[in-house]
Amino acid sequence: MLKFAVVGIDHGHIFDHVKGLTRAGAEFVGYCPQSSIPGLVESFAQTYPDAPRLDRDAIFADPSIDVVCSAAIPRDRAGIAIRAMRADKDVMVDKPGVVTDEQLAAVEAAVVETGRIFSICFSERLCVRSAVKAGKLIAQGAIGRVVQTLGMGPHRLGGSRPDWFWERDAFGGIIVDIASHQIDQFLFYTGSETGEVVASSVGNFGTPKAPQFQDFGEVLLRSDKGSGYVRVDWFTPDGLPTWGDGRLTILGTEGYIELRKYVDIAGREGKDHLFLVNKSGVEYIDCSQEPLDYFTQFIDDVHNRTQTAMSQRHVFEVCRLSLEAQTKATLITKN
Repeated sequence: MLKFAVVGIDHGHIFDHVKGLTRAGAEFVGYCPQSSIPGLVESFAQTYPDAPRLDRDAIFADPSIDVVCSAAIPRDRAGIAIRAMRADKDVMVDKPGVVTDEQLAAVEAAVVETGRIFSICFSERLCVRSAVKAGKLIAQGAIGRVVQTLGMGPHRLGGSRPDWFWERDAFGGIIVDIASHQIDQFLFYTGSETGEVVASSVGNFGTPKAPQFQDFGEVLLRSDKGSGYVRVDWFTPDGLPTWGDGRLTILGTEGYIELRKYVDIAGREGKDHLFLVNKSGVEYIDCSQEPLDYFTQFIDDVHNRTQTAMSQRHVFEVCRLSLEAQTKATLITKN
């Protein structure tokens, strides 16, 4: 049985990693409690009361631990991943896996050096059941050839945030931090191995207390397979009953798919709403019971040294495009 441990509890996405891997049959053997958000560690401990708290060095030194999962402060994730790989462990990190070109180069070198897996859990595709279903429908030819993806990733800024949340070098910028999700989706749904950044922009429209922060970002992407537009922001209003009305529209030559991932403001209960429009008509699909394949595939990849969950090339291309779009972004306004 695969054994995994957690190093880095600084974002709630770590719960997705642990839940996904344990449901897929892996054994959670412990976690390092070091964190910039003590309340998150307390919640983690309440959720997994039987998991032991372990010294960070002991986790890396333990040869029985196969995988290290991390949702540390974004600027720290690459270093944790490299240390884990050099300790003969495979890695699953939260997005963004890297926040600089130098970190990306170092992680790429470590993968070559060690032969270990560096996987980024892009939760807005891999942990969203409607997004998984969309991939299967596209593979079945439900909308023909994919032409474009239109991805929106709004977030709510409310609530207390740690100091690093506002620091550009810590979170990498809004495109690196959030839009990496939509860049991953663009490559995946269009079937593109690589892409180019046509244009990108960022802004700080409503956060004057944090001049380094960016509360709006957009990216226009292109590949030899299709195009993609991304909009991300921190403007989810308090009246919405969830943290963000994340949506994705996938245009094909014979139809289109729209995902309302986390809420349907038209009134349907729950999340994971999928709308399919093609020559057969208009169909609503409730995806709430769709299985999440990523974690099972990741475990198989660790055992078999394969790349079925996500190719290493894909991971690095998402990182590269995110960093390039962030670096090239025009500052359209600042508060």
